Amino acid sequence: MDLDLRKLRYFVAVADTLHFGRAADGLHIAQPVLSRQIRALEKELSAPLFVRDSHGVTLTDAGRQLLDDAGPLLASAHAVRHRVSAAARGGRRLVVGFRAGIPVIPAAREFGTQHPDVVVDVQRMEWDDQAPMLLDGRVDVGFVRLPVDETGLRLSPLYTEPLMVVLPTDHRLAGKEEIGEADLAGEPLVWHAGASTQPTRRPHPDSGLRARGVEEKLEHVAAGRGISFVARSETVFYSRPDISYVPVPDLAPDQVFVAMAASRTSPIVDDFFAAARATAEITAECGNDEMWQLVAGAASRHG
Repeated sequence: MDLDLRKLRYFVAVADTLHFGRAADGLHIAQPVLSRQIRALEKELSAPLFVRDSHGVTLTDAGRQLLDDAGPLLASAHAVRHRVSAAARGGRRLVVGFRAGIPVIPAAREFGTQHPDVVVDVQRMEWDDQAPMLLDGRVDVGFVRLPVDETGLRLSPLYTEPLMVVLPTDHRLAGKEEIGEADLAGEPLVWHAGASTQPTRRPHPDSGLRARGVEEKLEHVAAGRGISFVARSETVFYSRPDISYVPVPDLAPDQVFVAMAASRTSPIVDDFFAAARATAEITAECGNDEMWQLVAGAASRHG
């Protein structure tokens, strides 16, 4: 029997809340209807998905496995609908996602020599929506920065770039030519993603101020709430008088990849994927100075 996507969405709603009543309210259906649908799904899969007792609702091992698999499956179904709708509207269009500081123009120009009839649109991504936007079809291909959840994605490395520490201008280390990670010991840290992914292992023990995007990080740093880190290319896009960028050579560099949904079978997306790889290789051969000129040029053209 084929897996019913509607029942799967119901299951995810319950798994996310671990509460049938709240899940039913969020789905705008009656709780008894939701319970019947979950029981039917369990029967179809021949596996209990939840433990229901006086202490509440918990996932079984089978339920946890289904929850891990459900996200990419539902995202893939959404992406199919999105692409069919786009095709029905006519014309050919490619949406390229990118993180701050990563220029799309070199790859877009290379791609345009093969597909001059395809319109390339761009869409900004943040660290927490890189994978979801690729999986659900909001973007066709993306320039991502690690870390990223690689489940359901095809990734290829493009290049690395050095990390810079972001400091308020009145900080004791602001204006230095470069510093070491040890110089940052005990500093409060403004971070994104998970704390375990942060580039330095020497933050203040009470660190944990979280920011979603580059702009939020810079605002917190400028206000003196902590230090943070950005890739070198991001400093080209975000120059302001109340912060200072200083290289930290002994930190692991930032890694830039090109990514697409592994389930995509599109010659156009494949060609852009290849163009991104080809231009990254050319950029690496040109040397860092020319690379940052490309970034700066892209920044000036896109504000």
